[in-house]
Formats: sequence, C-alpha cells, structure tokens
Amino acid sequence: MDPSARASPAHLHAEHTPEAIAARLASNADHSYIGDAILGAIDGTVTTFAIVAGATGARLPPGIALVLGLANVLADGFSMAVSNYLRAKADLHVVEHARRVEESHIEEIPDGEREEIRQIFLRKGFEGDMLDAAVEVITKDRRRWVDTMLMEELGLRLEPPRPLRAAVTTFVAFLAAGLVPLVPLVLAHGFAVSAAATAATFFAIGVAKGVMLRTGWLRGGLETLLIGGGAAALAYVVGHAARGLAG
Repeated sequence: MDPSARASPAHLHAEHTPEAIAARLASNADHSYIGDAILGAIDGTVTTFAIVAGATGARLPPGIALVLGLANVLADGFSMAVSNYLRAKADLHVVEHARRVEESHIEEIPDGEREEIRQIFLRKGFEGDMLDAAVEVITKDRRRWVDTMLMEELGLRLEPPRPLRAAVTTFVAFLAAGLVPLVPLVLAHGFAVSAAATAATFFAIGVAKGVMLRTGWLRGGLETLLIGGGAAALAYVVGHAARGLAG
C-alpha cells in the first residue's frame, strides 16, 4: 500500500470504536456500486476517445468522429449495462439456488450439516466447549445456519448487487465519462482540447479508484491516465496507418 494512504493513529482509533465498527460491518453487508461506476467510467472514456483518436489519425472530418463517438456512447454503454445486469442477475440466482439447496440439506440431513458447521469452526481454531457453543449458537437459528454455510462453505456473498441498480450505475457512468471526449468536438475546439479533457477525466477516475482502494490517489490517477493514454495512442496509430482505407 502506498505510504500516503496510511491512516493516522487518531484516525485508526476513530475507525475502531464500537459504534464505528458496527456501522462499517452493517454497510459492508450491502453491495457497493462504486466499482460498477468506475468500471463504466473508464470503459466509456477509453472506447469513446479511442474512436476520436482513431478518426483523427485517419484524418477524418470531426463530424464523423462525433457521429461514431455518439453511437459508441449509446450502443456500447447500453451493451455494457446489459452485460452487468445479466451478471448481477446470475449472481443473485446462484445465491438463491444455493440457499434452497442448503435449506433442503438441513431438512434432510441435519446431523451432516451440523458436522459441516463444526468443521468450519474447528478450522478457525475453536476447540472443546467453545466449539460446541459456537455450533449450538449457529445451528439454533435456521437463517444464520444457512447464511454461514453460504459464506463459509460456498464462499458466496449474501447480498449480491441488485441487477437493475448495477446496470443503471454502469450506464450512467459510461455515458457521463464517454461524452467528455465529444464535447470539445461539439464546441469545435478540436482534437487537442478533447485529448486534454480526456486526460483530466482519466486522471480523476484514477484518483477516485485510488482513494476507494486506498492505494494512493496519485498512483491511481497516473496508472489510469497511462492505461487510457496507451489505448488512445494505439487507436491513433492504427487510424493513421489505415487512413488510406478511409478514402
């Protein structure tokens, strides 16, 4: 981890009060859609500016780059949102199916399922009376019992993302970031301004990612800027090399 991302002792103590811990655990139970937003924003910026850069490299009129970019923002953004919707829906179905299976197992072979709980906590270091007490507490509540099996045995997240919210988050982020390279073209400012605006967007997205992952805002910003810039440079080179085909 980037040293600049380390929290101060006072901040660490504030994060580990009973109230702060309870609030953090409660919030962690829900899916965070920040990752969906960042993924959509990065993809929207990269693909749209790649089109602008490729068209510029091929010496196509700015109007063509604008039309292609708008088509990409809407079509590719929608496609990505639908893909994320289907992925989230599949995750939800997996959890629901696994829950039904575990419910039936507890109903049909409770002793076997209880032994699974015992071995799960045995691997965590529980022994003797503590192990017996842990098994008793977990298996006394059917919901808690099933939840424990889903998380510990199957490695599933109990609260997968809501499909519609994941899709909307992805699409809005894709649209917002993907329009950045196109606005300068609409205002007739040209490729240089589009490139500068896109670079600033890349850096801002990377900063947000670095803060969220606590890897350092500068590192995150420069990393995303480098990746996005590399994709744009590649598109420009391809467009320049293939400009004869556009004629």
